[in-house]
Amino acid sequence: MKNSLTVTISDSIALFHNYIANERRLAIGTVHNYDDDLHDFSAFLEENGVKMLDDLSTTDIREWQMMHLKRGDVPGTLRRRLSTLSSWCRFLRRRGLLERDIMASITPPRMSKRLPIFFRENELEHLYDGGLFPDDLTGQRDALMLRMLYETGVRRSELAGLRMASVDLSARMIKVLGKRNKERLIPIEEELMMAIQNYVKRRDAELGPSEWLFVRTSGKPISPDDVYRVVKRYMPLLSNADRISPHVFRHSFATHLLNEGGNIQAISELLGHADLSTTEIYTHLSRTHLKEVYKKAHPRG
Repeated sequence: MKNSLTVTISDSIALFHNYIANERRLAIGTVHNYDDDLHDFSAFLEENGVKMLDDLSTTDIREWQMMHLKRGDVPGTLRRRLSTLSSWCRFLRRRGLLERDIMASITPPRMSKRLPIFFRENELEHLYDGGLFPDDLTGQRDALMLRMLYETGVRRSELAGLRMASVDLSARMIKVLGKRNKERLIPIEEELMMAIQNYVKRRDAELGPSEWLFVRTSGKPISPDDVYRVVKRYMPLLSNADRISPHVFRHSFATHLLNEGGNIQAISELLGHADLSTTEIYTHLSRTHLKEVYKKAHPRG
């Protein structure tokens, strides 16, 4: 087997390409991204006189990293580039072509936390006006879907996966199967419970009974993509949010609960978060809301 003394940088990249494309059979787009990053790195090394694998050092990687920072690479892009190098180096060490872990002391740039986008309460009030949706079964279904997204905070896949057995109207609860098949119970208000009952009664009369809560006009269960299409059909009529998707309802659910004084631990459980730190991002939105209230209401604001 060749060692690093006899392997060029370009040869090692070709070996890695063959591994990810033909042995691991990664997606074409993923292979393309790996190739782009490594060819960019190889060109940088060649400009600096580094052609053999044995001459490669941590300093070369740091200088390449600094070059991209000066060019204006955002942290996410640079983290991806460094991840590519890490995968390449691990491959070379496994093949015995690289002895040192030259990535060990490389620190990727920190990602700034982006605050979630959410719909405002006065925008979502229009879901309850009655004039937004067609007066047929599909319109009734769509209205209920959007209300449930907002009032329960479920993910679109969780909403699409609700079965009739998931809805306990007597206890006013729905049982949701979340990530990693983790079940959680979410309470529902009486008004929402009645809306579910009315929809199911009409659905059964027009399409026949189903084991699924939400169905298409064919009687087959809806998909997560159907949920997305319903949100994209109606919400641009109500909101000017920078992004409109089912997940924005989830952000809205958590944000509005916090704004009204909801307990963050309880909200975390309702959302099905495995870690409380995931929920804490919404406290930043809540603080922003409080600042807005202060500026509008306080005479010295």
